[in-house]
Amino acid sequence: MTRIRKKGVALVDTPKGILVVSGRKKVFTLPGGGANNRESRKHAAVRELREETGLIAKKRIYLFSYHGGIWHTRKGGVKNHAKVFLINAYGHAKPRHEIKHIDYWKPDSKLKISRRTKWIINKYLDMKKSKYN
Repeated sequence: MTRIRKKGVALVDTPKGILVVSGRKKVFTLPGGGANNRESRKHAAVRELREETGLIAKKRIYLFSYHGGIWHTRKGGVKNHAKVFLINAYGHAKPRHEIKHIDYWKPDSKLKISRRTKWIINKYLDMKKSKYN
């Protein structure tokens, strides 16, 4: 049986690039995580951003949703139903909790990012480009 996991994803676009985080393996992703009981995905994105980086969200704009692939755990399959939010944040980003590294992705970056993160960033950049063209 596949369990649906509601997830909030924070996309923080800064002059340095798009904020990405990683654990020990240095495969970078966007900050975010599962929503707690009765928590919206917007609140989950804001909470996870703060927990993982210490940044405080000022403004949040819904960008889009996606359904991830199924992965398997001891308890069965899990599938993300995620919402991505563009977040304007303040503070000094520092790795916290399970996060070991923070960096900023730009199109010419050599950072190793996950396939899903690359897909989200490309979709955001396409939206941004079409908005200003």
